[in-house]
Amino acid sequence: MFSSDHAGVVFFDVDGTLVPGTSSSVFLAGFLGHRDELAKAEDAYASGDLDNRQVSELDAKGWAGVLEGQVSGWLDGLPLVSGITETVGWCQRNGLVPVLATLAWSPVGSYLTDRFGFHAFSGPRLETTDGRFTGRVACHFDEYNKRDFALAQARELGLAPGSCGAVGDSRSDLPLFASVGLSVAFNASAGARAAATVTVDGGDLRGVLPALGRLVTATR
Repeated sequence: MFSSDHAGVVFFDVDGTLVPGTSSSVFLAGFLGHRDELAKAEDAYASGDLDNRQVSELDAKGWAGVLEGQVSGWLDGLPLVSGITETVGWCQRNGLVPVLATLAWSPVGSYLTDRFGFHAFSGPRLETTDGRFTGRVACHFDEYNKRDFALAQARELGLAPGSCGAVGDSRSDLPLFASVGLSVAFNASAGARAAATVTVDGGDLRGVLPALGRLVTATR
């Protein structure tokens, strides 16, 4: 259990950040049979031609009839950047609460939270009935909801936005980047790089730790 005497919170994006080169939704769509269609839709979101609601509704249709219990087995094969366990551990040892702030579906956030020890997660929810996905979205969640979730998490922990950091890579991170004290563009798009406090590239998440160290130093 985290207490309000922590130095800060670090919000980690999932798709493109913890999941390199693709998204968890595109990965899962490979099992569901609509991978290519979704990849094109996500590219259109990245360029601003589609909004998150449109992409989520298209993706959700492919989930119709799938058992909820199937997903965690698929996620065991999700490609992940190196160093997540070590980075989460470093945050915890240094008084920073690690939280997933993501637009990935809630089964993904739940899985990664349980696997790596994140404090909480955000994300849209798929509708289910009798243990199966219906093909509809139960709760939409966009980049502004992501920011609002993060700021609410900080308030619950008794921390100001200036004590928070965010690690992300793309359009969905921009409102959050603008709201926290430290933003780290990790293997990021040009837009995210331009908006961030610092840019880090590499194949291991531990590359962001020197930047996150600023949050620790600033509160001591």
